[in-house]
Amino acid sequence: MKTSHNIVGLLMLAVCSLGIITAPLQAGKYNPVLDVGDQAPTWEKLPATDGKSYASDSFKDKDVLVVAFTCNSCPYAVDYEERLNQLAQKYKGKDSKVAVIAVNVNLIPADSLEKMKERAEKQGFEFPYLFDKSQQIGQAFGATRTPEFFVLNKDRKVVYMGAMDDSTDASKVKQNYVEQAIAAALKGKQPETSETIAIGCNVRYKRIRRKK
Repeated sequence: MKTSHNIVGLLMLAVCSLGIITAPLQAGKYNPVLDVGDQAPTWEKLPATDGKSYASDSFKDKDVLVVAFTCNSCPYAVDYEERLNQLAQKYKGKDSKVAVIAVNVNLIPADSLEKMKERAEKQGFEFPYLFDKSQQIGQAFGATRTPEFFVLNKDRKVVYMGAMDDSTDASKVKQNYVEQAIAAALKGKQPETSETIAIGCNVRYKRIRRKK
C-alpha cells in the first residue's frame, strides 16, 4: 500500500510541475486520482475542432461543467457520440447554466486533431471537442476510459464521475447518471449516485520509461 501511495504521489507531483492545478491527493472508489468533492483540475487553453481554444476559465460563467473524455478510435466512444451530442444540444444556448465539453488525449493517428475535426464535422458535434497532446488534463482528472464523464458544480468540485448511464446499449438505459448529477448540481446538491465504473477503451497514455 505504501508503494502504491508513493507512485500516485510521484504522478501528482509530475502533473503539478507541468502547470496543471490538481485536486488533493485522494483517490475515489474507481478513480486513481480524484474523489467526489475534490476540486477539479484546471487547464490552460487547448485547441478544439471548431478552430478555437478553450481553457477551464472559458466556462467560468456556467454553474455546471460536464467534461467527457472521449476519442475517435474507440467503439464505445463512437457509440456514445449521439448521446453526448443530445446532452450538449439540451443545454446549448447563451442563457444555459450548463456547459458540455469533450476532450481527447490519445496520440494515435486516428485521434489526431485533424481527424477530430473531420469527425466533428461529419457527426455535427454540438460541443467543444478539445485535444491535449500533452495528455496532462487526462492524467490530472485520473481518466482511464473513453468515454468517461465528470460533472463539476459551480465551485468546480466533482459531484459525479464515471459512466454516462447504466447501459452501453442506448435502448436499455434506465438511469442517466450524468443528467441526474447535472440536475442535482444546479440545485446545489449531490446526486444519489456520485461515482460509477466507466466502461470503454483504455485511454492511450504514453509509457514513461524508467531511468536506469
